[in-house]
Amino acid sequence: MPHRPPPGTPAAALVVVVAAALAAGACSPRAEEPAPRTARDATTERPAPTRSREVPGDTRTPPAPPFIEAATWADSDYGVTLEVAPSTAGRGASGIDDSYAAWQEVLRLVPEADAPGMWEQFDCHWTWARLLEPDKPTWNVEPWRPVVSPERMLAEGCNPGGPEV
Repeated sequence: MPHRPPPGTPAAALVVVVAAALAAGACSPRAEEPAPRTARDATTERPAPTRSREVPGDTRTPPAPPFIEAATWADSDYGVTLEVAPSTAGRGASGIDDSYAAWQEVLRLVPEADAPGMWEQFDCHWTWARLLEPDKPTWNVEPWRPVVSPERMLAEGCNPGGPEV
């Protein structure tokens, strides 16, 4: 039975926002390109990270790496979880390839995070959790969660196959 967030929670709000984004075809800045299957694919198939998009007349300097403050393993009632703490720059980054740069930082800190489904969970948190819960101290990604379609990932609040840890 799929996990459904209770009404009125940030995860429920995520489902509403995601459904609207899916309907509008705005799942990613590069919707025509599939997500990398593993972090190694992100390294080999994606261009080097670029600066955040520049808006004419905007004199602010875009956030620069590091985007990740820490990444550490912890135990939960369901299995191990990788607690990823974004930095202030990571919370404000909006460059088209900043998520890939941030994931590479996670892998430098915790190389064994390069497991099926981990990138997809991270990317979901990067894309959606930063908007809905901007002050959440960590994003948890778990190797025990199933690899699912982007639609299911979003429908289950970035936590497929079980509750938020």
